[in-house]
Amino acid sequence: MIQRHISTALGEAMADTPVVLLHGARQTGKSTLARSYAERIGGGRYLTLDDATVLAAATADPAGFLSSIEGPVILDEVQRAPGLFPAIKVQVDRDRRPGRFLLTGSADVLLLPNLSESLAGRMEILTLWPFSSGELTGATGSFVEEAFSSGALPSSRSAESRLESLDRVITGGFPEVVSRKSAQRRNAWFGSYITTILQRDVRDLANIEHLTVLPRLLRLLATRSASLLNYAELSRTLGLPQSTLKRYMALLETTFLVQLLPPWSTHLGKRLVKSPKVMLCDTGLVAHLLGVKSSREIPEHVIGPLVENYVFMELRKQVDGGNTRTGLYHFRERTGREVDIVLDNASGQMVAIEVKAASAVGKNDLKHLKFMRESLGPRFLRGFVLYLGQEPVAFDDTIAAVPLSAL
Repeated sequence: MIQRHISTALGEAMADTPVVLLHGARQTGKSTLARSYAERIGGGRYLTLDDATVLAAATADPAGFLSSIEGPVILDEVQRAPGLFPAIKVQVDRDRRPGRFLLTGSADVLLLPNLSESLAGRMEILTLWPFSSGELTGATGSFVEEAFSSGALPSSRSAESRLESLDRVITGGFPEVVSRKSAQRRNAWFGSYITTILQRDVRDLANIEHLTVLPRLLRLLATRSASLLNYAELSRTLGLPQSTLKRYMALLETTFLVQLLPPWSTHLGKRLVKSPKVMLCDTGLVAHLLGVKSSREIPEHVIGPLVENYVFMELRKQVDGGNTRTGLYHFRERTGREVDIVLDNASGQMVAIEVKAASAVGKNDLKHLKFMRESLGPRFLRGFVLYLGQEPVAFDDTIAAVPLSAL
């Protein structure tokens, strides 16, 4: 089994917290990780609410269902029985031993307040995304942690060609997809995956009309990945009221298909764009929705947003699976100056990242990083241009161009 970087955080959480929720999009490996944890500790009963009989028992009498289980329990797809959360709260208040419940779910409970509030202070939440490139290659380091360290800038030459990097981007990280060698079989899986989520999980979360609009919305968002979210434009294109569109967007976020990259709010005294950027959870999914089958077929205008979406999700995976509290943002002024991704840590230090789909970097590609450095002063720690070349190049003490594989 491929080692997941979040395994350490999972073990630490189970050692001192009564309830741990491991959530994320469907088919990211939550059940596999939960089962392997149970095997590692030598105990723990596994029950999935995808089983109709188990779901019926948990829904009919949540308190009785839980009281019948001895020892630690793993409850898979727990969002299907919301009534379990208050019952778990009662159980935990009676016995606060750590590691009693390991829950997994394919819905973001932070966006379902009635569920998250019932276990406030009793539950730690971890997010499992599709495989990161580091997990697939067996790398153990973290680009985010190294970026905020005082060590030297990355200096390793990449062995990947531009086409090899793009192949990695369009494959994505879903475990089932990574194991399939042909683009045809990967596309077949993605087609079934989208249908399952939109026809089943979304229906479980909300009774909505016009369900056929959701696939169109998802495809439309794929064409706008890494761009500013514009509800008015999406509403016109789809012929939907903005109120309905926002409800659909919330459902896509809740099922982890869509991520929003918020704007970075600063005190630079400039007019900043306040809209978030739209990202999808996996660039393999984006490529499927755009009809891209290989790196040799990608239209040039698609490569930039696709690579930026990839970089964002790689950083998201490292932040969520690491030990450092780091925020992810984008920066854009109304005058046109922008930085693709901005990270800040608890100390207020900033790392700025530009993403370039080219295989070479020129001085003009550094101007927005230099602007941020001049404006922020000591808060600016480092700036990087992540690009599709092979050579790491330090332009000065704090700004460097590094290959995509540095992630």
